[in-house]
Amino acid sequence: MPEDIRLWDILDGDNLKELEKPKLDLEKRIENWLEKDNSLIGNDLLVIGRQVSTDFAGVIDLLCLDSSGDIVIVELKRDKTPREITAQVLDYASWVKDLSNERITEIANEYLKEKGPLEKAFRERFREEEFPEVLNENHKMLIVASKIDDSSERIIKYLSDYHGVGINAVTFHYFADEKKREMVARVFLIDPFQVDKHMGENPKRKPPLTFEDLHKVAKDNGVGDLFLKLAEGLEEFFNYRGTTRGSVAFIGVIEGSRHTIFSIVPGESYSKRIASGEEGTQRGLRYQVRIDKFAKYFNLDPERIMKVLPREKEEFVPWKGASKTFIGFFRDGKEIDNFLKSLSELKK
Repeated sequence: MPEDIRLWDILDGDNLKELEKPKLDLEKRIENWLEKDNSLIGNDLLVIGRQVSTDFAGVIDLLCLDSSGDIVIVELKRDKTPREITAQVLDYASWVKDLSNERITEIANEYLKEKGPLEKAFRERFREEEFPEVLNENHKMLIVASKIDDSSERIIKYLSDYHGVGINAVTFHYFADEKKREMVARVFLIDPFQVDKHMGENPKRKPPLTFEDLHKVAKDNGVGDLFLKLAEGLEEFFNYRGTTRGSVAFIGVIEGSRHTIFSIVPGESYSKRIASGEEGTQRGLRYQVRIDKFAKYFNLDPERIMKVLPREKEEFVPWKGASKTFIGFFRDGKEIDNFLKSLSELKK
């Protein structure tokens, strides 16, 4: 990366006057600039959070989505050492990689507020008709500074060039003329196209399993028939059905945003017979339900929802601050029939 960025003003056609590069605590202003106009670091970003707290006691300066629905972490170097900034952004990435559609949507809707909900803001920002079915299949990191030291530069290039990590750095250089007009110049450490290319040359995060793949997992765990019965029965009650690496998600639109409300988890379903190698009754098909979202979607009191769920259930906290969630098991087809029948009655 060039160490010395210089700028000249062209006067009267052929006369050049070099602009001064005054000292300025630039990094205190960069975050505000990026929040207002993120084209400074690329035309493919929507800011969905500022000063976002992770579950590891860290705080991400800016959290963004690109037009593919992937997360971009933007972190300002400020007065951090090379080891600190690199370790910090990688630590944030270790948290971001597991963020679900629901968690991302909650973070975004809280931040966007008047611009939101997320789907609306996404379409307006990228002029896209379709909102991605799956968010955060990949993620990137961008370190922002007024200057990048040699050590940080070596680390970032090594991670990107040799390991296909989606990491880059961008520096801003400040100029002013005698009329006190202010200007900034931007320089990327690595061409963003090359970062994407290196990521593509390495194995990406595995894509979601298909419905058929998840059905096979259910069959292997002895609950294939229950899986099909519940999945097919739930389709009429929700707006969308999607899949992740481990579940079938049933999605409802609430106040313009999509929310996963009910999930079937075949990989955590099992029978006692399979688990112990002895004859016995089935534990059943594992499910997960977000009670508050479910109640809001059906316009019902949460207690009524609790009464129609199978008896075997317990509260579960998927992440800090998540809406009230329960997990449990459907033990047999009769429990599924009763549940679907109750939903039909509630819907009416």
